[in-house]
Amino acid sequence: MGAPGTTWLYKKLLRPVLFEQNPEEIHERLIHTLGWVSRQELLCDAVHAFFGAPELPVDFLGLRFPNPVGLAAGMDKEAMAVPAWAALGFGFTELGATTWLAQPGNPKPRVFRAISAEGIVNRMGFNNDGAEAVARRCADWRAKGRWPRHPVGINLGKSKLTPLEQAAEDYQKSFRVLWPHLDFFVVNVSSPNTPNLRQLQDRTALTEILQALRECQRELLAKTPGPAKPILVKVAPDLTWDALDEILELARPGLADGLVATNTTISRPATTDPRVAKVYAETGGLSGKPVRVRSTEVIHHLYRQSKGRVPIMGVGGIFNAEDAWEKITAGAALVQIYTGMVYEGAGVVHEIVTGLRAKLAEAGLKDLSQAVGLAHR
Repeated sequence: MGAPGTTWLYKKLLRPVLFEQNPEEIHERLIHTLGWVSRQELLCDAVHAFFGAPELPVDFLGLRFPNPVGLAAGMDKEAMAVPAWAALGFGFTELGATTWLAQPGNPKPRVFRAISAEGIVNRMGFNNDGAEAVARRCADWRAKGRWPRHPVGINLGKSKLTPLEQAAEDYQKSFRVLWPHLDFFVVNVSSPNTPNLRQLQDRTALTEILQALRECQRELLAKTPGPAKPILVKVAPDLTWDALDEILELARPGLADGLVATNTTISRPATTDPRVAKVYAETGGLSGKPVRVRSTEVIHHLYRQSKGRVPIMGVGGIFNAEDAWEKITAGAALVQIYTGMVYEGAGVVHEIVTGLRAKLAEAGLKDLSQAVGLAHR
């Protein structure tokens, strides 16, 4: 059936009401509601009938994705509404970020909307119930037969209380308990909201983390044989080209299988809007339209430097099919959204996938993989 026109209705009627309210409270109510919907199979089917996206399959790192538009980390940190994301048309879901230790995150308020710029500044600080609680929730969804058919991964962060020199062990503990339940893992060393976390993007520190995860995976596979699960690294948009090149060298067999580009930015664009300037003055990572250009530049660089050999997920400022196509032709095989859904509404996935199918037809291409890196040819 699809959801034509729902984006317009959301922006004109519902969004103005929602944006009068505290952003974190709205988020919590949304997750609570979608969690309830997730437990009702008939309701999920009804949501999918209205919002479900058309097929646009993608093969990526040994996994089959029904379409290339995924939910980015940060929306469903604790696996509260896993079935609902497939019902809303997403081709895959990235849960988290989760950490080994449960933690409350940074003090509130910690989410701020830059409305006219269509951006969000957040300093959440990896608030979550801890990896063991998330693993139990994933197991429960599976036991109830409610696990989605599309790939589900998780974003792993470092616990705030864990010293940097013990980071590898911290990530490994989370990986071990979550490994049976998820299809892929994203190592987050690029969030600006945990003190000193970005230091782990250093080549030596990141190598140690990835080696610890690979060692753990080998142990787990020895006990329960099966395919190895992809491990990706999420990079910051604020890294220099040289720093990105160093991380790129780790994207090889036995370490990182691919990259997610990019996380939120600590930089701020110029603005003449005093309300936006007030939001930009807040500490935290900026997402949404203000980061779109830089995240695409990073994807271009990673694709060009690796000659297209390193799989990339593109994220940052995707609000429509044009934005998604920009990321894909720059070199991303898959894309993710979060802030785009906040501003555009639940119908945005359907609209992006429908638009991508049209762009493929216009370009005379049969498969989305043919469009990956098209801007470089």
